[in-house]
Amino acid sequence: MATIRVPDEVPSPAQDSETLNKAFRGWGTDEKAIIRVLGKRNEGQRKRIRESYREVYGKDLIDDLSSELSGDFKKAVILWTKDPAERDARLANKVLNEKKKTIEKLKIIVEIFCTSSPNHLVAVRKAYCSLYDSSLEEHIASSVPFPLAKLLVTLATSFRYDKDKVDKEVATIEAGMLHEAIAKKQLDHDHVLYILGTRSIYQLRTTFVAYKQSYGNTLDKDVDGCPGDADLRSLLQMVILCIEFPEKHFAKVVRDSIEGFGTDEDSLTRAIVMRAEIDLMKVRGEYFNMYNASMDNAIIGDVSGDYKDFLLTLLGSKI
Repeated sequence: MATIRVPDEVPSPAQDSETLNKAFRGWGTDEKAIIRVLGKRNEGQRKRIRESYREVYGKDLIDDLSSELSGDFKKAVILWTKDPAERDARLANKVLNEKKKTIEKLKIIVEIFCTSSPNHLVAVRKAYCSLYDSSLEEHIASSVPFPLAKLLVTLATSFRYDKDKVDKEVATIEAGMLHEAIAKKQLDHDHVLYILGTRSIYQLRTTFVAYKQSYGNTLDKDVDGCPGDADLRSLLQMVILCIEFPEKHFAKVVRDSIEGFGTDEDSLTRAIVMRAEIDLMKVRGEYFNMYNASMDNAIIGDVSGDYKDFLLTLLGSKI
């Protein structure tokens, strides 16, 4: 369930564009006006605002936001205002262009591939081709080491069935195939990639249940105990978590971003922005269940200023 609160009566895109343009004029910037408009508009409304702004003022709204804002507030507003497919394509490209592709960075790509709808993932791949000189799959294959590239390309090219119909017999059979691959210490076996990369989310969740019923342990636990490539093991565990419990995954991302020394603002922003129109209400509930604490209060205690107000607006809180 989404958390953003769109007003009952929304101004026209032209009126919102005018409000934003006024916020950029004169001495200083009216950050509150920017939060009030963009933080309370859904994807379709933000798209129409971008189009209207260009039509009326002959400028790109993202460019003006970039020149007028700063810091983590700027990053969060721009990430939110962009087309979601372009946003995720750029996030993936940033990871793939890094010289040292740590496993934690590659997990961002898994996150996109395994928590997106089939249609959104196709849109991300199309956006990637439009923005860059290669396909997303080609870039992964040429810049990520094997066998991680094999897993990521499989996930990138999937188009999962998105209805809740499941086949319990198939789930039991494929649980057996996964167990056999783990027993043979072959986490990159074609059966593993085929099952995790092509089956629907609902079918896979049924397979995970069948696995535990048949073999006593969860699939995640058995993958964790399998010898071999530690990075592949870590990515596979991330795939399983994102498919089975996406709300728990994003609750953990938020928690990890604000715990310890300093704040990982990029991860915090990504989690809030990516899920605000999807399931952030569930993420918030899962956060409380996992850590016995309010996610809103945790964010309030860790960040400040306009950045804090913008994140809280996306969470549906009154500021």
